[in-house]
Amino acid sequence: MKAARPDPAYRDSKETRAIVSTQTTPAFPRAGAGVQGTTTAQRVRRLLRGADLGKNIALLVLAILTFLPLIVMLFISGKDLSQYYHAQFTFTLPWHWENYSTAWESIANPMKISLIVSGASCAGVLVFSCIGGFVFARYNFPGKEILWYAVLALLMVPAVLTLIPSFILVKQLGLLNTLWALILPYIAGGQVFGMFLLRSFFAGLPEELFESARIDGAGDLTMLWRIAIPLSGGILGTLAVLNIVGTWNDLVWPDVTLSDDNLQTLVIGLWHFNQSFYNQQQWGPLMAGYVLASLPLIIMFAFTSRLFVKGLGSGAIKM
Repeated sequence: MKAARPDPAYRDSKETRAIVSTQTTPAFPRAGAGVQGTTTAQRVRRLLRGADLGKNIALLVLAILTFLPLIVMLFISGKDLSQYYHAQFTFTLPWHWENYSTAWESIANPMKISLIVSGASCAGVLVFSCIGGFVFARYNFPGKEILWYAVLALLMVPAVLTLIPSFILVKQLGLLNTLWALILPYIAGGQVFGMFLLRSFFAGLPEELFESARIDGAGDLTMLWRIAIPLSGGILGTLAVLNIVGTWNDLVWPDVTLSDDNLQTLVIGLWHFNQSFYNQQQWGPLMAGYVLASLPLIIMFAFTSRLFVKGLGSGAIKM
């Protein structure tokens, strides 16, 4: 007699129960082998490894040397003159907050001017760089390559060579002792590098996105605003940070074009502030002014550091 074959439905259900029981059975780790403990131990071993240990020590030393002047500046900003001469580089009490109020009275207006100039010039650079970079990346027209290489040639010209021609042009336009004498040249000079950076990024975007938009009836500005710009947030953030840092720390051009004390930028204001308090040996208010002047850039980079690094990476890949 032949053996009776098992029911296929019964066999399938039995195999299914076996698979489910295998997948749902928890895997218990060995005693004393916790996941967190193992991960921490591996990190410690990597840090103490011979080759990595030297690198970590070198990075730690460089980090200390980088932040040490900032820490000393912060300590001195809360001292009076007697505390400074008795303990220059250490933390002392009581902390003199009046140093910050004294410094703020001197740099409040220059900081406001710098915020206006840096913000307006950054917005202009982003707008014109997006338009120029998009045109050079996505469109063909006669003389495109010649015009593009002419734009790239401007990157090779040192800024000091254009100082006198720019001053003569601003003077003939009647813009001296106005904020436009700073904003318009900053936009004109910053958009060259911006177009170079954004053209490389826009050229790497898939053409299918723009073809689909044209089929749907989108115009040129619509494709720029709704496709190109949303995809280039990281590179735009990088360009904005670089532009703001450059205009914020500029000393020569504001000193040449502005003679009105009410229109001084922060760097010029700190220069005069330094001369007055340095001669009086008021080290606490002087360092407090430096701390207050550093706060806007520190706050900006704290909130945009991830976007900045992302933009550098995306720009490197596209370029």
